[in-house]
Amino acid sequence: MNAPRQREQREVPLHRATALPEMPFGKRILLAGLSLLVLASSPALGAETTTSTTQPQPTMAQAAAATPDPAPPMYSAAFTPGRGLSLVLETIRAANSTLLVAAYSLTSKPVASALRDAQRRGVQVFVVVDAGEATKGYSAARFLANERVPVRVNARYALQHNKFIVADGAIVQTGSFNYTASAAARNAENVLVVRNVRDLAAEYGREWQRLWEEGTELPPSY
Repeated sequence: MNAPRQREQREVPLHRATALPEMPFGKRILLAGLSLLVLASSPALGAETTTSTTQPQPTMAQAAAATPDPAPPMYSAAFTPGRGLSLVLETIRAANSTLLVAAYSLTSKPVASALRDAQRRGVQVFVVVDAGEATKGYSAARFLANERVPVRVNARYALQHNKFIVADGAIVQTGSFNYTASAAARNAENVLVVRNVRDLAAEYGREWQRLWEEGTELPPSY
């Protein structure tokens, strides 16, 4: 009669055998708070994450530094006898917008024809030439004026001895080379072309403007 009672006393309910010790209320509040912090800092399920290797967006200074630099300066030189005339003609024929010409003697038919052709294709061509040379019968100044290329003669000096061209505000052709047949075929001359140096082109442009403003118009003959 006593055996069943003893077995009953040894049996312990399962939920009481596995139950954890009760945690103090303060600790439970602390753990709950930590759990909330962990959940807040974790990415949402399925959300894309970024890693620390992501490159930052470039700043304005970096973007400016990444912009390609303007075309570098370029220089070409030629001499006569040699390619002097060819380099002058290349400069004229490559112009897209403007040609400002300062000449002492202008008798070269290839140069005059290239200037006229540039005007015909839409380039704005202006020529200032020494007054004494312009009045000579073989000068191409009158030919250009008759082709409606604006020409002025400069009588301010004993000689208007400059020989240069400013093309498109960025290219300067200069040197000792007169725009004459003699310079191309019989003289020892030099031609220098400087490209993509706008400060230099601007300085030559200002000098050309001064010579132009000192000059007087050479009107066409017809």
